[in-house]
Amino acid sequence: MTAAAGRATRALPALFALLTAVHLGALLVDATTVVHATKPALMPVLAVWALVRGGPWPLPAALVCGCGGDVLLQIGGETAFLAGMGCFAAGHLCYLALFTRTGRGALFGRAERGPLSTRAGWPRTAPWVAAGYGAAWLGTVALLWSGLASHLRLPVAGYSLLLTVMALAALGAGPWTGLGGALFMLSDTLIAAGLADWPRPPVPQFWIMATYIGAQWLLMAGATRDAVPRPGPQPAPVGL
Repeated sequence: MTAAAGRATRALPALFALLTAVHLGALLVDATTVVHATKPALMPVLAVWALVRGGPWPLPAALVCGCGGDVLLQIGGETAFLAGMGCFAAGHLCYLALFTRTGRGALFGRAERGPLSTRAGWPRTAPWVAAGYGAAWLGTVALLWSGLASHLRLPVAGYSLLLTVMALAALGAGPWTGLGGALFMLSDTLIAAGLADWPRPPVPQFWIMATYIGAQWLLMAGATRDAVPRPGPQPAPVGL
């Protein structure tokens, strides 16, 4: 690692933590200008951090797609919402490309890590776990269906299915990425609950963004933690 990369590795986590704290704090106090200024900066910083940590191209690409979705959802309006959902869908496809191309063994470097197995490059989980994720998707869509506008039902159902598949592949890739995928599902479920006029916790945007930021960080950290060079034992000096 070069000296510049080393400095970036140390600075980027602090910058991302600062942006996250300012953004979430602004949501709590309803500081709209600060919210709008910090939200578009979160994922680009995380994407650069992923590159510095040696992440393969689908990882920063997924985070850049997330930035596009963040900006479009911030604009507001139905057209921007659908376009933003398309950006996030593209990000999920990038994550799928990452998890299915590398498999767990290649992604984490040691095939014995964790209770999951990989075959033919596809990160696999126990069948009952996959069935549970599928049941969660089906149940959520069924409950939301009547509360969604008719023209939003199929886009939301299709998007949430893609998200569920991504989350399942993330779970097969390892525990950190698995938790990130689950948090992404929770964040988007809170958004969908708002579309269907379901009851939500106080300051719902805070919880949406807190789970979303945590999800993206976990996906990045889990996918790159073995790509970060670690100092190994130094060779003993050779005597004259």
